[in-house]
Amino acid sequence: MKKGLFGMPDKPGRVMTLLLVFTLLISLLPLAASAADRGAWAPNVSYTINDTVTYGGNTYRNIQSHTSLVGWEPPNVPALWQLVEGGGGGGGDTVAPTAPVNLTVSGITSSSVTLSWSASTDNVGVAGYEVYQGSSVVLSVTGTTATVTGLSASTAYSFKVVAKDAAGNRSPASATVNATTTAGNGGGGGGQLPKHTLTGYWHNFINNSSNLRVRDVPSQYDIIVLSFADMDPAKPGGVTFNVDSSLSSALGGYTNADLIADIQAKRAQGKKVIISIGGEQGNIDLNNASPNVTNFVESMHAIITQFGLDGVDIDLEHGMNVTNLTNAIRQLQQRVGSDFILTMAPQTIDMQSPNTSYMQLYNNLRDITSVINVQYYNSGCMLGRDGKCYSQGTVDFLTALTDLTLQWVAPSQLGIGVPATPSAAGGGYVSPTVVNNALNCLATGNSCGSYKPAAKYPDIRGAMTWSINWDATSNYSLANTVKPFLNSLP
Repeated sequence: MKKGLFGMPDKPGRVMTLLLVFTLLISLLPLAASAADRGAWAPNVSYTINDTVTYGGNTYRNIQSHTSLVGWEPPNVPALWQLVEGGGGGGGDTVAPTAPVNLTVSGITSSSVTLSWSASTDNVGVAGYEVYQGSSVVLSVTGTTATVTGLSASTAYSFKVVAKDAAGNRSPASATVNATTTAGNGGGGGGQLPKHTLTGYWHNFINNSSNLRVRDVPSQYDIIVLSFADMDPAKPGGVTFNVDSSLSSALGGYTNADLIADIQAKRAQGKKVIISIGGEQGNIDLNNASPNVTNFVESMHAIITQFGLDGVDIDLEHGMNVTNLTNAIRQLQQRVGSDFILTMAPQTIDMQSPNTSYMQLYNNLRDITSVINVQYYNSGCMLGRDGKCYSQGTVDFLTALTDLTLQWVAPSQLGIGVPATPSAAGGGYVSPTVVNNALNCLATGNSCGSYKPAAKYPDIRGAMTWSINWDATSNYSLANTVKPFLNSLP
């Protein structure tokens, strides 16, 4: 009998079955080989689940496929990278890190204390730090700053810090520092704003939402953010802003003069109107200090002066030069004055750790920051304070992710950013009622889902939406629901 494939009798059915099995095995080979040791971590690289990299003397395993960016270093984004225990220097590590030194109090509000210290050293690598309030661990962080929140006003507290490595060895404790919280509400930023604010973005362009004049923005919005300033191709670092020509035509000839008049009318009503840099597709070139920083400050100050604006929103989603941006915003604030309003709108991934670029920027500018409104949408599954991954579009996502960030951002400077309608974002929409539930849960401990925050945060700043124009398509359902609730908070 003639032998067929693999020496088996040449029967058509058996041969076909074996061929199918062989083909299937071959098709799986690329999948099995796709995860690999990728060497040292680097930005702008596409990583696959289970890829491993080295960074800072430690080994990390990828848990979500992504393309890396500056600021997304493995210790900074635990939603993307998982530390491989013992992966930094092999097994048998019994040497503890040195004790943290130079522990200082770098910020105090009525409900929070911010600490900073000098990094410890270790024979393999420091994996993180435990922050003690009295004799209890209240925070675990990977960087050298931490904000302890949920404290009582006008109350004395003591703190110390212990370093740990990947093998679980812990250092001696740092020296103890003492701090007394203030009697006020805390928070930074200039100007007079309500304790709990509602922020909304106004479109200087046309899409499928409503086209609005600024005069038609409802009074529920405390901060109106003009979106967006454009990069000036003729001046590195410079920006430009004018009413978009298509929007002007759609509104029957809406001019710069009309916009200026509308802005002044809103400011007369006690509202703040600011301009945003960045957005999904925008960016500002501050990669070089000179002449970029000067061009940015001069052009932005000219726009603020021309349109009568109160400040700036930072919505950079494609990386930033923290040093140059810090310098530029400081110079701009000094020129505008003490009433300068500064807001930020980081993506959820940008607030997964105290060491990201946005957190570095916030730490540099916290004394003049009015509010950070985190974009809790277009985010997928992200880690909450309890280390569990929460899916967007739920009250648990909003509370668990906010509770995480409240470890290092003062409650009076943190807001919840949500889409106004399902069409406003690719994912993450929740009804205005769910927004109120999340705010209530964070402020009072009531209306929570399955996640219970580590503390109550009555100073939580408020909420933001993308956008006012999208809210208009639902007859301002978000503004009409969320702002009255913010007014009811203590």
